[in-house]
Order: sequence, then structure tokens, then C-alpha cells
Amino acid sequence: MSVVSTDAQATHALGVERLLASYRAIPPNATVRLAKPTSNLFRARAKTSAKGLDSSGLTGVISVDPEARSADVAGMCTYEDLVAATLPFGLSPLVVPQLKTITLGGAVTGLGIESASFRNGLPHESVLELDIITGAGEVVTASRDQHADLFRSFPNSYGTLGYSVRLKIELEPVKPFVSLRHLRFTSLTDLVATMERIIETGGYDGAPIDYLDGVVFSADESYLCLGVQTSTPGPASDYTGKDIYYRSIQHASGEKHDRLTIHDYLWRWDTDWFWCSRAFGAQNPTIRKFWPRRLRRSSFYWKLIGYDQKYDIADRIEKRNGRPPRERVVQDVEVPIERTAAFLDWFLTNVPIEPLWLCPLRLRDDAGWPLYPIGGHHTYVNVGFWSSVPIGPTDGYTNRMIETKVSEFDGHKSLYSDAYYSAEEFDELYGGETYKTVKKIYDPDSRLLDLYAKAVQRR
Repeated sequence: MSVVSTDAQATHALGVERLLASYRAIPPNATVRLAKPTSNLFRARAKTSAKGLDSSGLTGVISVDPEARSADVAGMCTYEDLVAATLPFGLSPLVVPQLKTITLGGAVTGLGIESASFRNGLPHESVLELDIITGAGEVVTASRDQHADLFRSFPNSYGTLGYSVRLKIELEPVKPFVSLRHLRFTSLTDLVATMERIIETGGYDGAPIDYLDGVVFSADESYLCLGVQTSTPGPASDYTGKDIYYRSIQHASGEKHDRLTIHDYLWRWDTDWFWCSRAFGAQNPTIRKFWPRRLRRSSFYWKLIGYDQKYDIADRIEKRNGRPPRERVVQDVEVPIERTAAFLDWFLTNVPIEPLWLCPLRLRDDAGWPLYPIGGHHTYVNVGFWSSVPIGPTDGYTNRMIETKVSEFDGHKSLYSDAYYSAEEFDELYGGETYKTVKKIYDPDSRLLDLYAKAVQRR
């Protein structure tokens, strides 16, 4: 039986009306954009004063069906609000991206990932159907059986084929706690081999594993983090205060055990934005003591990044200290698991960034997703690195070097941040011909930006 809020349904219906009215108010020759005050994208884009689509009424959970294990969710609903609505039923989305303010629609039209991805794939694979406002200003319902071309091409389109208005997604049962084992490795080859065995068998030491990710601190210090759901009551760690989650993973040898509530496990990376809060001093014990707990979250750090981008604060500091500007290297890439150790060796030798996040994934769907064509039922490892490096001899020098190497290793990279591909390379990597065909059908007048223009040319 679906648990439906009449108010939520009414709010959603009014939100759709406002969305359509805002589309009609945009001049016919103007590009249609989303009017959204916040973003989890790291791509700069051209500033515009034009009004965008009003999505302000599309931020809630419409209904949860505990029996069918599904939820109807508005496109701009954050995962923080979605999880808050499902956990009371002992349910969770199949994949919950790491940061609270990522929206469900954003994770589907972009690419989300987390430690359940080795068994549940990517967020768009748990979508049963979705309503999309297309470039033509129509709201169409897409699924595997209707408007299947749009359904398949929507992931990784980043709003260039339309914006999600409503999504119906699968949920899975979860238990109140997650028991953690942090395994230390001194060899990246050994770490990847162990990861591969866990994925192939679904377990470790004879016990099933529910969650799997890892952290590389250096070539000779890396960890796999194994999570198992449990109903057994008992004390749980808290990493929203003085203690920092990623530092808790480190230990001298062997393995270390820990335990979190399911809520705190899902958001374990958000408090310190993985480890990026250190750039703001939030990990300094003295500063952390006075840093309000409510502001220890990714959305606040993102605001600080926004101020930096607006006023060039970091570059001004570097200049004052007699140093050149730095190149931002904020990327997530997928590499086939059999190439992962070699890629990590190359990266650690050539790029001065640490730690690195590792998250294995395996698509559930053999049919594939043309705009991000990684192989179905083949394991890839997401490698995440988010920092800056000394500026190179040419624009985007380190990012370009990484792009080249990822392609050499038969990998792909997400498009939420800076990209430097040529148009030909981009079409080859991101389903160019399929994209162009679907674009002509659902955005015949090119009211929405082109994907290459948005992802690479930063319009």
C-alpha cells in the first residue's frame, strides 16, 4: 500500500504547473535552463541573467510504497530528504550518492555512485519510470517500454535532453546498523585482487558484503572498507563531531572494526566532504571545536567554493605568496578493474593528489546506457580525486593528461567537472550519434544546450 500525502501530491501538481508556465515565459529564441540556486557541479559556465525553469515546487517525496518497495519522488528532491522519508519504513534507495544535497534528478541525468554500486549499479538503473520536461516544453513519461530512446539516453545527458519532473524508483530493505571492516593493504595489486574476489563472490571470509569502497593514501597504504548491515543493537561511532571518518579508516596493519547507524553510514562522507574540508581548516582540532556542527556538511563547503570561484580568493592568496595559480583537478573516472592497479600506479607517480577514493561498480542492465557506454556485467572501479595541482605549461595540462590516460586504459570519466575533449573525441566517448538522434526528437528547436557545449565549452 502506498503511503501518499495529499499535500505532497497537490504540491507536486502545482509545481508542474509552475514549471510549465516558466517554460512558456522564456522567449522562443532563448536557451532554456534550470533556475536552480545550488549545484553539485564543478563545471564553470557562462553567466546569464535570463530567467530559467521554475523547479521550486518539485523538491519533495510524493509517496513511498513499502509493500512494492518503491517511491515517487519529485525531480529536485535531495537524497537527504529522500532518505529521511524512506528510512522510517526500513527502506533505502538502491544507491545513495555520498552528498546530502545531490538531487535524485541530478544523479540520474548525471551519474551517481556509492558503495552499493558493486551490486546495485548506478542510480538510473533503479528508475522504473520518470516524467521529463523536454526541450519542446512537453512532459513525457519515459520507461523501458515507452519513450525508451529517451529513457536510455537520459543518463549522462546533464539536462540537455530535458529535466526530470518525477521519478519512480526501486527501494531496498535496510537494517538499523552497518558493521564495518577496514582492511589495510601495502600493495595496490593485492587490494584490487581482494576487491575483485569480493565482487565475484558477494562476500568476504564467507560472510556477505553489502557495501564496498576504499581509500588510497599512498602506493603502500590503502584500504578496503567492507560494510555489512545488522540489526544487532549496540554502540555506534559518530563522525559528525570532533572525529573524522576518513582518518578513522587508517590503522597500522591488518584490519580494524567499526560500526555506524545506517543513517550515519549513508552520510559518512558528507560531514567532511570526503576529506576536502581540510582545505577550509575544518579538520584543524582548534578550528573544528568552534565550527558549528550544522555547517559541517558538503553544502556549506560548496558555498565556500562558490565564493572562491566568484572572487578568485585562492589565486589571490597564491599570488600574494609569490606562487602561480593552481589548476583545479576535481574528477571521477571509471577504469576496468583489471586496469585499475596500473592506472593507480600511473596516477600516484604523475599527479600530486592524495587521498584517492575507490568505488567499484557493475551495471545491472545488459542493454546499456548509450551516453555512458561502459560494459554491462563488467566491473569498473571509480577513482575519485578532488584537489588542485601546480599549474602546467598549457591550459588544463593535468586534466588533459588524465583524460588521455583514462582513454588509454579503456575508461570513462564523469562530466560534472572540467573536460577538454575535442568534439570528435567527445562524440566517440559519449554516444554522439545516438545523442544527436534523440536530441532531434525531443528538442527539435535546440532550446536546451548541446551536451558538448555544456560539458566542454562551458556555456
